[in-house]
Parts: sequence; structure tokens; C-alpha cells
Amino acid sequence: MIIMSRNKYPEKTEKLIISVATKLFLEKGYENTSLNDIIKNLGGLTKGAIYSHFKSKEEIYQAVIYEMSASSDDAIEEIIKSDQLNGRQKIVLVLNKSLEAAIENHKSGVRLDYAKNPKMLYALLLELKDEIAPLFIRPIIEEGISDGSITTEYPKELSELLALVVNFWINPLVFECPAKEIVKKCKLFSSMLAPFNLDILDDKLIKKLKQLK
Repeated sequence: MIIMSRNKYPEKTEKLIISVATKLFLEKGYENTSLNDIIKNLGGLTKGAIYSHFKSKEEIYQAVIYEMSASSDDAIEEIIKSDQLNGRQKIVLVLNKSLEAAIENHKSGVRLDYAKNPKMLYALLLELKDEIAPLFIRPIIEEGISDGSITTEYPKELSELLALVVNFWINPLVFECPAKEIVKKCKLFSSMLAPFNLDILDDKLIKKLKQLK
């Protein structure tokens, strides 16, 4: 996912909860892992201890996905800060890194059924629109407009489109579908971005997409 605005989880108890939950999610799947399963593997911690750090199993899932994506998010931050890249190059690299992270998380098997968690789905959409798009994507687009590498009269709308499509419509963690369908989505989206000079697909990314099952 495109760089997350949440804080990381450095506190010792939080790290233990995330570590245990990750192991269980990978072994049993998210839907088959209960909060009690997590508690039983925490070495004596109580349900109250969990709730002092996380409000629900869904919030623990968010933390798990965040930790799994942390290295990708760090790489994206470096791209954004770079003074060696123009706006277009930054956006293309950020979108590629985001898709690659989604692919790796999909391979891990740690997935949440958003159909059964509509509140969490709505929270994701709001985060993409109100935080990710304006705080992280739009500044890069405006940088690209200034340096001449991106052509658009709609930086706000384009930033929202990029955030929603990459993190939602194309993201296999949200809409699970065969690899060939994800490749088609990416090819269509890349062609749609061509007028803005933002076509995002390269052979390396297509190869990774085709490896999805």
C-alpha cells in the first residue's frame, strides 16, 4: 500500500501481539483466527492487555499488514525525499513499490475479507482519500507539474484516483482475482495514465503480477 500515515508499533507488548497474530494468521488464516487464539499464545497476557493497545482483531490485522509493509514504506519515503528524481519518476516508482508490496502481502496469505468488515473497508477508503492522496501523492504530482514531467490540470483529483485504484481496485488484498485479471487491470490503468506521462508498467512488475495465484 502507498505509504501509510499511521505510527509504527515500537512498544514491546504491541510487538508481541503483532508477532503472535502474524504467526496465527499465516498458519490458520485471518478468518479462522479468533481473538482468544491470540490471547492463548501471549504468555499470560489478558484480554484487557490487548484492548489497551488494540480495539479489535481488525485493528491487529492493520498492524500486521503495516509491519509486513514497513520495509516497502521506508523505500517509498526515500523515493519521495530524493532530489535526484523528478515528479514523474517518483510517482512511477512509488506506484510500483506499492503494487509490489501488495503482491508480497497477497502471497503471504494474510488477508481480511472486507465484505465481512464493511467498517474497516470504509475506514480504508477514507484514509486513502483524506490522508494518503493529499499528504503523500499530491505533493509529488505538483512537483512533477512544476518540473514539467507530469501533465495535468487536476492534481487533487489525479492524486485521489491513483490512491484509490492502486490500493483498492488493483490491490489483490481487497479484490482477489486471477493473476491474468490483475495484469489486465494494470495494463488498462497504465494506458489511462499515459496522457499524464504516468504509465506505470514495466516488464519486472508484469512478471511479478503473473506469479500471483
